[in-house]
Amino acid sequence: MTLSLFDVPAAPQVPVLGQEGGFPVRRIFCVGRNYAAHAAEMGNEVDREAPFYFTKSAHTICHSGASIAYPLGTQDCHYEMEFVVAIGAPAFRASKGNAMQAVYGYACGIDLTRRDLQAQAKDKRRPWDLGKDFEDSAIIAPLTTAAEFGEIADQAIRLTRDGATVQEARLSDMVWSVPEVIAHLSQFYHLMPGDLIYTGTPAGVGPVKPGSALHGQIDGLSDLSLNIGAPE
Repeated sequence: MTLSLFDVPAAPQVPVLGQEGGFPVRRIFCVGRNYAAHAAEMGNEVDREAPFYFTKSAHTICHSGASIAYPLGTQDCHYEMEFVVAIGAPAFRASKGNAMQAVYGYACGIDLTRRDLQAQAKDKRRPWDLGKDFEDSAIIAPLTTAAEFGEIADQAIRLTRDGATVQEARLSDMVWSVPEVIAHLSQFYHLMPGDLIYTGTPAGVGPVKPGSALHGQIDGLSDLSLNIGAPE
């Protein structure tokens, strides 16, 4: 056996309602522009030929209820409320018809985005990593199992900032449904237990500042909260 030169961090775990064990996070995939109104507010059109993705590392996970410092290196950090899908069984080259067999559960999530850094990258046709993949940028509430949640339909998704509603839509507004996303993504990756998919955000994204309090809700799931503190 080869010894490690330093301690390897354990996989972050997400609590599961009603379960003693946690859900260990392996990878995080995020769907871009999956609500037409959000794409429009960002000056983009939805690519209806196929969904597209970006990724976050597992160690960007931040649990609901946390208070975090305002993110480093940005003057324009935005919230993006999302429906998160947790994969609990292998899926490779899945079809739309059998894709849901891979789903373990669901959660409320927020994708924090350093919007100014993302915009700079877009302008130079560079990757979005600095804008998307940073510490405490993948906020998640406890998971609810798929059996407990039931069918994905027109459940409401909403976010308040400092008590005012800023995002509100229905899961049925997604351009690409969850089975379509899983089926497509599994043509390019061997999806495995521990993978998370953040399925995109509705219109109404906007900035946070030190002192901001976010509260996210999706019908049938555990609520999410996050407080933004002063910069480090």
